[in-house]
Amino acid sequence: MKKVVALLTGLTMAMGLVACGNSSTQTAAPAPAAEEAPAAEPAPAEEETEAPDEQAEAPAAESTGNEKLVVGFAQIGQESGWRDAETNDVQWYAARNTDTIELAFADAQQKQENQIKAIRNFIEMDVDVIAFPPVVETGWEAVLTECQEAGIPVILVDRGIDASAGEDLYTTMIASDHVWAGEQAAIVMNDLLGGTGKVVELEGTVGASAAVQRKQGFDDYIANNCPDIEILDSQTGDFTRAMGKEVMESFLKSYSDIDAVFCHNDDMALGAIEAIKEAGLKPGEDIKVVGVDGVKGAFESMLAGEMNCTVECTPILAQQIFDTAAKLKNGETVDKWIMSADGVYTADQVTQEVVDGRQY
Repeated sequence: MKKVVALLTGLTMAMGLVACGNSSTQTAAPAPAAEEAPAAEPAPAEEETEAPDEQAEAPAAESTGNEKLVVGFAQIGQESGWRDAETNDVQWYAARNTDTIELAFADAQQKQENQIKAIRNFIEMDVDVIAFPPVVETGWEAVLTECQEAGIPVILVDRGIDASAGEDLYTTMIASDHVWAGEQAAIVMNDLLGGTGKVVELEGTVGASAAVQRKQGFDDYIANNCPDIEILDSQTGDFTRAMGKEVMESFLKSYSDIDAVFCHNDDMALGAIEAIKEAGLKPGEDIKVVGVDGVKGAFESMLAGEMNCTVECTPILAQQIFDTAAKLKNGETVDKWIMSADGVYTADQVTQEVVDGRQY
C-alpha cells in the first residue's frame, strides 16, 4: 500500500517543490559514474566508507519482505562543494541499490520553509524514514511533531536542532562533532601563530548548528588557552565562497594587522584566499588560513602553500543514513548520536598523491 501511495502522490510532491524553485523529488536518482563516487580521506570506519565496488547492497527492510525502504531526503541546497558531495553520495548510493531503496529527494535552496514543505510532502507520501540536514537550528517543532504523529522516524544529518526543542522530536542524528572541529582548528591556529596574533573569523549560516558549534569550540579554546591571541572580528559568510570573499575584503579594509583567518568551512576559506591575494598579500604566509570540511579545493590550496589547515567533516554519510533507516523501519533501536569519523590535515601532510586521492 505504501508503494502505491508513493506513486500516486509523487506528482503532488514534485509540483509542490517546483513552487520553491529548483526543488525536486526523485526515485532512484541517476548515479554518477562509479569512478566518481565520493570517498573520504582518511576513511572512517571501514564499514562506513568501503570502495564503491564493495558497497554491494543496501540493507533490506526485512520486516516487510521484499518491500523497498522508502526514504525522503530534504537537502539544504547547493551552498558548497561539501554539500554537493553529500548530495551526490546519497543519490549515488540509492541509485546503486534500487532493488532495496526508493529515494525521494528535495533541494530546499537554503530556505527553511522549503525544507519544511518537502518534509510535509514526504509525510503525505507515507515514506518509511525522513532524513535531512536542518538549515538552521530553530523552528522545527511543528513539522517534526507532524512526523511523530504520522509515525515516521526522523534522522538529522550533519546538523542538529536547538536543544530546547527537545530530543524527542527526532529519532537520531548522524553528524560530526562540530565543537571538536572548532577546538582542533584553534589548536592548529595557536601553533601557526606561535601563541600570539590577531585573528578574524568567518562564520557559517546564522543559526546553523554547525556554525554555532564550530564557533563555540574555536572561541572557547582561544579564550581559555591562548591569552595572547585576539579575535578581532567575526561575521557570517553564509558557508559560501562568494560571501567568504566579500566578508574577508571587508575585514582587510577595516584591519591592517590581521595575522590569520578561521573559516567555518573550506568554501569560505577559498573565498578569503582570493580576497587576500587581491589585496597584495600572501595567503598561508602573511595571513594564515584555517578551514573546516576537507574538500579537495582546500587540499589543492594547501599544496600551493595558500592554506594552512583543514579539519575534516566528511560528507560521505549515505551508507550510515540508509543502514540506520533500515534499522528504524525494522523497529530496531539506534544511538541518539551516530558520530562520523573525521581528521585534521595540515599543509605539511599534503602531497600531490593526497590531492589526487580526494573525491570531493
